[in-house]
Amino acid sequence: MSHEDDEKEIEATKAPLMDHLIELRSRLIKALIAFGIAFVVCFFFAKTIYNVLTWPFVWVAGPENSKFIYTGLLEYFVVQLKLAMFGGAFIAFPVIATQIYMFVAPGLYRHEKQAFLPYLVATPIFFLLGALVVYGLVWPMLARFSLGMQQFGGEGQATIELLPKVEDYLTLMMKLIFAFGIAFQLPVILTLLGRVGIITSQQLKEKRRYFIVGAFVLAAILTPPDVLSQLSLALPLMLLYEGSIWSVRFVEKKAAADKAKEAASAAAKPAE
Repeated sequence: MSHEDDEKEIEATKAPLMDHLIELRSRLIKALIAFGIAFVVCFFFAKTIYNVLTWPFVWVAGPENSKFIYTGLLEYFVVQLKLAMFGGAFIAFPVIATQIYMFVAPGLYRHEKQAFLPYLVATPIFFLLGALVVYGLVWPMLARFSLGMQQFGGEGQATIELLPKVEDYLTLMMKLIFAFGIAFQLPVILTLLGRVGIITSQQLKEKRRYFIVGAFVLAAILTPPDVLSQLSLALPLMLLYEGSIWSVRFVEKKAAADKAKEAASAAAKPAE
């Protein structure tokens, strides 16, 4: 489809401001309904979901040494609400993202629509990968580190035992999941920046050594103070950075091929 056809397609979708506001309201209502349904379902299974989240700790400490406490009357209930909101937002994200895309899509050219969709799909996938790294790798290391700091009572020593609060446990896990999920958006962000021409694969290659240092600094801030936990974030980040270089290079080659094709098409028109 030519640029003129794209312009006609966009012109055909133009509507008064009030129509846009009505459509925006409709999209927001659908997104809120999806979140509400997911919230209710997650709240119904909140205790089961919380038990699933405690598996890494139970696996390290053993069922006989796994005891969680709450000190406020409504603390565990509030934790279930937070868990339902967190799970509801994650489950409803595809619907919410689809509604956002359907609202902005009429104002995009065809090639912009095609460019936007892969990033829309890749964002939750990479976020889920980050969450899985936390659940399967970082959290067992954190649990092992925390349990290793306990002090068993003896002569002249008090007993210092780890009794995690249900709210503290969930809050820390959510923080790490968000941190790793956002960090794992690196290929999506860099590829998008490469597609719009803000960065190039050559620039990413030249800045590689700075990123390696930054990855270890970020890992030292976000993870427990032991080498294994820091490597669990730093190494995936470096691999994602290398993948980003490859992805940006692929985008550059595709953009160059498309430009050459358009030039050839424009040169052939007068001859027709």
